[in-house]
Amino acid sequence: MCSSTPSSRHWDGSAVVARSRRPLRVDPEGASRLLRCGQRDRCRDCGNVIEWYHRGNERPARLHPHELPTAKVPPDCRWHVSSGVAHPVGDGSAWCRVPHVVVCPARDASPAIVSELLGLRRALALNTRRLIDAGVFTPSARPGSRTPSSPGCRPARPIVQLLYVRYLAARPVDEIQCVAQTRRRHRCSQTLLAPDGLAGTWSLVPATAEHGQLALPAETMAIYDLTALPYAEQLRWRAQRCLQHAAAPSAADLAVADWEPFDPLIHHEHIHTRLPDRSRRPGPARRTTKATKP
Repeated sequence: MCSSTPSSRHWDGSAVVARSRRPLRVDPEGASRLLRCGQRDRCRDCGNVIEWYHRGNERPARLHPHELPTAKVPPDCRWHVSSGVAHPVGDGSAWCRVPHVVVCPARDASPAIVSELLGLRRALALNTRRLIDAGVFTPSARPGSRTPSSPGCRPARPIVQLLYVRYLAARPVDEIQCVAQTRRRHRCSQTLLAPDGLAGTWSLVPATAEHGQLALPAETMAIYDLTALPYAEQLRWRAQRCLQHAAAPSAADLAVADWEPFDPLIHHEHIHTRLPDRSRRPGPARRTTKATKP
């Protein structure tokens, strides 16, 4: 019995059209550089699902993944998404989005939250407890709380200076993950700080956000400075891509870059006055002498 060769026509006689596959690309001039409108992620504080969107000022926004009735949401908490861009205002429809920070069970509830949002907070808190019991999620430190600095302190959200702008990172420097998409359509697991790549330096600087802004009184902070690196290397860090995907600009972004413009008045709880790699030196030993009897 001979095997039949694949036919160029369907069973009904219609011709088989072979469509050429085209790689997906991100429009560099678009308002949102994401391959999709909303990128799914999990909150670092409660473990619940969130969606990342770009705002009109290119800053990322974390929204609750589901729409809610507009009548049950306060006007200050109403958001809408248009063309992949999130706007902090209602669009006049019967449904709206809310920022995740409003309903995050790991944060303190605002007294202005209505009962409908409190019910959503309780549901998310119950889901957080299920994730913790299943061992899927480990809660981080309470947002806004200072942890006592140790001799080898390691900021959980360090302040990084690149291209003469200071940003607040979402995770430690050696854990900042690439946002590019791999061939298997997963997020790249490589980090920006490669073992064989260039690294920045830790330094103590006045706690200012930009050049020309007044510093906080008697306040210094530790930053991870990348301004001494080549311009192309700083662009790679700003785009949050590993060495491999920096050389492949056709790869799409699968997540939003975690950089947040640093403001010392808003992000004062993330200011560290000691360098991470500096440990306290032991003081000189006191010399004690025994009293002798005359």
